[in-house]
Amino acid sequence: MTVYPLTGVIRPYAWGSRTAIAELQGRPAPTEGPEAELWLGAHPGDPSTVPGPDGPVDLIRLIGDDPAGQLGDDVVSTFGTRLPYLMKVLAAAAPLSLQAHPDAEYAKQAYARQEADPAAPKNYTDAHHKPEMLVALTPFEALCGFRSPAVAAAVISGFQLPRLEPVVTALHAGDLAEAVRLLLTWPVGDRAALVDDVVAAARAIPDGHEHADSFRLATDVADHYPGDPGVLVALLLNLVRLAPGEAIWMPAGNLHAYLSGLGVELMAASDNVLRGGLTPKRVDVDELMRVLRFEVLEDPLLPATPVEPGVDTWTVPVGDFVLHRIELDGTRPPIEVPTRGPRIVLCTEGTVFAGQSEDGTPVELGPGAAAYVPAAAGAIKVAGTGRLFVAAVPTVQG
Repeated sequence: MTVYPLTGVIRPYAWGSRTAIAELQGRPAPTEGPEAELWLGAHPGDPSTVPGPDGPVDLIRLIGDDPAGQLGDDVVSTFGTRLPYLMKVLAAAAPLSLQAHPDAEYAKQAYARQEADPAAPKNYTDAHHKPEMLVALTPFEALCGFRSPAVAAAVISGFQLPRLEPVVTALHAGDLAEAVRLLLTWPVGDRAALVDDVVAAARAIPDGHEHADSFRLATDVADHYPGDPGVLVALLLNLVRLAPGEAIWMPAGNLHAYLSGLGVELMAASDNVLRGGLTPKRVDVDELMRVLRFEVLEDPLLPATPVEPGVDTWTVPVGDFVLHRIELDGTRPPIEVPTRGPRIVLCTEGTVFAGQSEDGTPVELGPGAAAYVPAAAGAIKVAGTGRLFVAAVPTVQG
């Protein structure tokens, strides 16, 4: 079966970069507006398209016309007639919202309750979970998971603001839930003054201080979201700096926020997001508190496993997706992609070839270009010189 060139959709969220995705794809930059995410997949919100005899055909329709051929019997029996993952290129020029995602069982139940009650808050767009991972393409900063409450208490204490003492007390007791609740329900009339005082205190602390990075984070985030208590919640999280090629994993209930950089993101195909701040969008504190896991994340990094020379794999503890990275130096024979089933191939560097199109010609990909490989295509080999990422379903092995 044919391997299809894949055209994704760029989402223009305000926090997006006007240069990163365009420069990756070799388009003029800066762009007229922000380009935040390039979606590659079959999510109903913005399905990608492939060439058809009468024009572009979206992946939802392509899969719907032949689920077994496109997805394979194993995927259909487990996930139904939908592609279970969504791949993105994400470009953050400003911090994203503090957010978390429900686990599979809670998402199913919460969506059913919401749909049964027309008056219920519309927190959920579907009945699926949304665990996700991200691999940095450039130096990347993110907040990922709760850090030690003792360290967070030391940071908050450093502002020397008496009205934050209840938060510090909760942290000293190891009660992350109470600390988060206090901050997210802070009296609305005092939020702006509190954040202003925090920023003033942070700027007065010498650069050589043990927690200088956290104080700098507070001022940077407050510049984008003045008066938002999420500025303080951010200080309860791990600040992670990824070098290109490093990855982080965000399971269900993990509070996180991307801050800056360009990366490849892979997630379960859902758009269920519960926000806790750093956003003009709706925040439902009660529902977020039900979803959050108040546990310390000791190491947010997700290591890759070498499979063979030039091939690394990131595996995660869910069955929706797996990510491969393949490095091609132009001197080796073509490399077979480790996993079969429905695959999306994304080139991020050089020129690579991924299977054959309908007329038998190789599908050539440059930076920022992608291809879709149906399950019925079987094993494919990639060649050329460059770097590519392959999203797949881990139960469908090569």
